[in-house]
Amino acid sequence: MISRDGDGLGESTVRGSQPRTVYRRWLGQNDTVEGRNGADDRTIGVEEELLLVDPDSGVPQAVSVDVIRYAYEKGEVPRGDRDPQVGSSGGESLETELQREQMEVCTRPCASLAELSAQIRWARRAASQAARGVGVAVAALATSPVAVRPSLTPSRRYRRMADAYGLTADEQLTCGCHVHVAVDSPEEGAAVLDRIRPWLPPLLALSANSPFWQGRDTGYDSWRHQVWGRWPSSGPTEVFESFKEYRSTVSGMLDTGVLLDEGMVYFDARVSHRYPTVEIRVADVCLRAEDAVLLAALVRALVDTAVREWRAGVPPDPVRTHLLRLAMWRASRSGLRGDLVHPVTHRAADARAVVSALLEHAAPALIRRGDLETVERLLRRLLDRGNGASVQRAVFTRTRDAAAVVADAVRRTLEF
Repeated sequence: MISRDGDGLGESTVRGSQPRTVYRRWLGQNDTVEGRNGADDRTIGVEEELLLVDPDSGVPQAVSVDVIRYAYEKGEVPRGDRDPQVGSSGGESLETELQREQMEVCTRPCASLAELSAQIRWARRAASQAARGVGVAVAALATSPVAVRPSLTPSRRYRRMADAYGLTADEQLTCGCHVHVAVDSPEEGAAVLDRIRPWLPPLLALSANSPFWQGRDTGYDSWRHQVWGRWPSSGPTEVFESFKEYRSTVSGMLDTGVLLDEGMVYFDARVSHRYPTVEIRVADVCLRAEDAVLLAALVRALVDTAVREWRAGVPPDPVRTHLLRLAMWRASRSGLRGDLVHPVTHRAADARAVVSALLEHAAPALIRRGDLETVERLLRRLLDRGNGASVQRAVFTRTRDAAAVVADAVRRTLEF
């Protein structure tokens, strides 16, 4: 499937759990149920948006439709396995995005970090092979270091977005990483959203990979977050307390007429409107595949922790949205280079201390899954080398050449 007119940005064909027909039935439930998506088999799926760049100049190229068509015609991407229970196919996919200079790669639902790691690497490699087939390369960069004038993907939906949102849509060439984690019910999903709110800014700091915009250093580690914040529905949310209140909030937003549809509810984390998952949307696309695995592992652990707290009757932190916005801004501005806002005290704290608090909070869930050793190793490697923004700046400091930054990113995107 090349075009996705009916979906919002970041909503493509393969997600962290079951297909649409199952989700429609699941949305009709009003209570918590134990089922195939319980804690022991809570699947995760990752979507990564990638830039399509000229391998020499580093300039993004408007060829996404050509790349995806080439991939399917050459058999680079499997069509997916039929699910006899729901009569729908699922599996890895390559998809278009808002701008023709980018594409999205999606994993299957994965039960283990080893499986997820293999899927992310497969998806990046498949995208790279297809891109080479039309003379370009893929780069896991959340914004382009080289100046570019994006061009809209030709679809009815994207034209409507351009008409409705003007320059916000025209300039929106940003690449994120979205993590879907399976939940057992809508009520559980809403409870998760309430309890993970203060822990999302450190995820942005770890993944930050967009220091450059239109050929200049912005001073931010994640300029993508600043650009994405122009959408009217983006950002953190207040505590919902129930799925009914979550639905009421979404319905009220849609009733304003400001949003085209529910696909444009761009909360930092949301209950997917198509699949039985919560979708965490704060991260930049990670420069290295292993950092995407780390991100997904931490997200699933946060979800596991939130579910256990909810079932134990532990109330969510009532921290107000204005403080969460400040925490996200700080993570976007300085990444891991200075202070962040501590998720418990909501005061300034050294970035390393905040990351340590995140790991401590997630550790019991990671231990139960046997993931703690892997996460500690991946986290240590990331902290030693720096996030993607630090790596990009180091390359530019050494070369004084934005094209060299892109070339280095192309190599690291496929570095396994």
